[in-house]
Amino acid sequence: PQDTRLFIDAHLLMLDDPALRERPLRSIREDHRNAAWAIQLERERLLEIFDRMEDAYLRAKREDIIQVTDRVLRQLVGWEPPTLQSAEGQIIIAEELSPADTVLMKKDKVLAWVTDFGAANSHAAILARSLGLPAVVGAHSASRLLRSGDMVIVDGDQGIILVAPDALVLRQYQGLQEQRQRRRRLLEEQRDLPAITADGVEIHLRANIELPDDSSLVRRMNADGVGLYRSEFLFMNRPDIPDEEEQYQAFSRVVTEMAGAPVTIRSLDIGADKGLSDDETTTHNALNPALGLRGLRLCLRRPEWFRPHLRAILRASALGPVRLMLPMLSSMSQLLQSRALVSELQAELRGEGLPCDPDMPLGIMVEVPAVAMAAHYFAGCADFFSIGTNDLIQYALAVDRGDDDVNDLFDPLHVGVLALIQHTIAAGRAKGIPVAMCGEMAANPAFTPLLLGLGLREFSMYPGAIPEVKEIIRQTSIAEAEQLAMGALAGEFSVALETGHS
Repeated sequence: PQDTRLFIDAHLLMLDDPALRERPLRSIREDHRNAAWAIQLERERLLEIFDRMEDAYLRAKREDIIQVTDRVLRQLVGWEPPTLQSAEGQIIIAEELSPADTVLMKKDKVLAWVTDFGAANSHAAILARSLGLPAVVGAHSASRLLRSGDMVIVDGDQGIILVAPDALVLRQYQGLQEQRQRRRRLLEEQRDLPAITADGVEIHLRANIELPDDSSLVRRMNADGVGLYRSEFLFMNRPDIPDEEEQYQAFSRVVTEMAGAPVTIRSLDIGADKGLSDDETTTHNALNPALGLRGLRLCLRRPEWFRPHLRAILRASALGPVRLMLPMLSSMSQLLQSRALVSELQAELRGEGLPCDPDMPLGIMVEVPAVAMAAHYFAGCADFFSIGTNDLIQYALAVDRGDDDVNDLFDPLHVGVLALIQHTIAAGRAKGIPVAMCGEMAANPAFTPLLLGLGLREFSMYPGAIPEVKEIIRQTSIAEAEQLAMGALAGEFSVALETGHS
């Protein structure tokens, strides 16, 4: 499959990296160590470096080091572990799982997985969510403490693992499982009901996707289209940059499968924390990659691959309603420059006889606090807003959302965060442009009434979250929600609720 090939290509590229080869070779020649010993020492050195990195995404890349060196060591010592194909009906316990491993896990084959290391925003974790697999990452010594054949319960909701549960605990979890299955069936029976509040206000529920294959799940959940297509997944974990035609095929497949429902494609959100194979596109030594050259900032500096990227999106817009969304935008000049480039490329495509939507909406992700504060200013040029709450909260509160040490400070209910959200929604409404939310806050049903009260009318989330959010919407009146929002903005919510990470 294409996804597996991309991950394997990335591992081959890593094997060819002199940084991984030179020290082991020198250790073999000068210190007379055997090859396995030399590679193990280099592996430990690299993992220590990755563990010290401040950026959560780069820390998560340590799993690639483990996977590559594991495969080399297996070849050197002549041992191969059981394959995923032999794990049907079982729970996988591992030190790490690469995305290449994860895409082999089919929901009807592997029951769940647990890893010693990992991060919620790693590729493997993202793919696991899209497959609907229960998973617990960062379980420390699970692979050493557990043995093949152990009875294990993996509670992905709570992030806990129960080993050798007694009969009472088994009955409790069997009851919970049956209860969840009944609830899932009930929600599925309501999939065709409209997302309308108790007092008759229509709400749009759209889906976040990473891969074209996710389109089928979007349709199954009866979503109102795609609110966030993370286009960077076409570029990541591969030794080359996909050309215009490959990107067009991926985008057009999603647009076609959505059959007239809108598709919002986010332009490349890639950079210091998500490097490409071209070293010039990254700044690995940046002191704070989250504030560095990434997203639209990087795209505008690299027109030689940003132009074909936009051309592919524009060509796909001829097949159905497409919206282009710009990430990590912080200035009006970036928006104007992007709009001019899109207009230029539309004319270029027309000259070549290639169709595209001349009126394709161009919007922005609101994830920089300064943009949220000046939302009325940006609403005069953008066709729509989509609030990226994960980064907005991170930047507004000066809290790294990937750092467990400050996780308690990552507070979606902080009055300042709620004020930024309300201000953005109000500014968009005043200018008559749609305002969506595509961060994890939109997927948490506990926040749904509050967001409705703040004025949000378009939610975008991972497909599996749609039924529960829809249920809450249908039970909530806008009048009640607005009262709740007034209390929240007055500081009445003193306890932060934890959300996940995207």
